[in-house]
Amino acid sequence: MAKIAVDPSLSNIQQALRDKGYEVVELKNETDSQNCDLCVVTGLDSNVMGIQDTSTKASFIDADGMTADQVCQEIDHKLQY
Repeated sequence: MAKIAVDPSLSNIQQALRDKGYEVVELKNETDSQNCDLCVVTGLDSNVMGIQDTSTKASFIDADGMTADQVCQEIDHKLQY
């Protein structure tokens, strides 16, 4: 299963992803996003990881305004490609 880094404030999304069998890590800094398939954050316009530039292969999903189910559907869709 995919490894997904999730903003710590999104505990409901973390749990929903674990329930679906995904490996979930908290996204607290730049190194947390490395070696992950996807990152889930709240508000892509903010500097979530507190750094100026980020180098990661992972895609980001902005969960702002989305339910846990919607985020799970978006992740499932992204991982199909």
